[in-house]
Amino acid sequence: MNDSKAVVVFSGGQDSTTCLFWAMERYAEVEAVTFDYGQRHRREVECASSIARDLKVPHRIMDLSLLGQLAPNALTRSDVAIEEREGAPPTTFVDGRNLLFLSFAAIMAKQAGARHIVTGVCETDFSGYPDCRDVFVKSLNVTLNLAMDYPFVIETPLMWLNKAQTWELADRLGAFAFVRERTLTCYNGIVADGCGQCPACKLRRKGLDEYVAAALPGREAGLP
Repeated sequence: MNDSKAVVVFSGGQDSTTCLFWAMERYAEVEAVTFDYGQRHRREVECASSIARDLKVPHRIMDLSLLGQLAPNALTRSDVAIEEREGAPPTTFVDGRNLLFLSFAAIMAKQAGARHIVTGVCETDFSGYPDCRDVFVKSLNVTLNLAMDYPFVIETPLMWLNKAQTWELADRLGAFAFVRERTLTCYNGIVADGCGQCPACKLRRKGLDEYVAAALPGREAGLP
């Protein structure tokens, strides 16, 4: 077991890319894993691969396409509209996604001798996704340790940060421009600032504007 090695659950989005830089600063060895679960926008997997390649991080893509078949949602089905729903998770919620992602990442981590699993889930701006909550992650951490008799530590560096604070963290890590220009958060598959209209783009932009206005007066958003 290597206490200086981490596996990052990596989608190529703002949050997971910030977590990748966070892990690279803390651990001597870092690997990334991206899950192909039948996303409507193949560019997500391509974006993750491109980022990992440019950062020289070993990267694996795992096939979880069965998930998209079992849990139809707006991220895997073009005939499901992207909608916010009162009293229920939005249509972009994928049942079981983080449960499966972290479980498979744990199997990979154990085989690689890594103890740490890093994920970008966040309860502050969690959009109503139940599998982004701290209580879920802690519960799964205990379950994985028991299931594999292995001392996993699931790291959640963004858990209590809002989007403005996530931009601040990226800036502290020297990755502000990289995250702004290279990541894909948009539900419509557009890199960087995205479509500007979907819920993910609006949340990302709101956080960016808040951070730039509060911490970087006189500096245009996205510029080093």
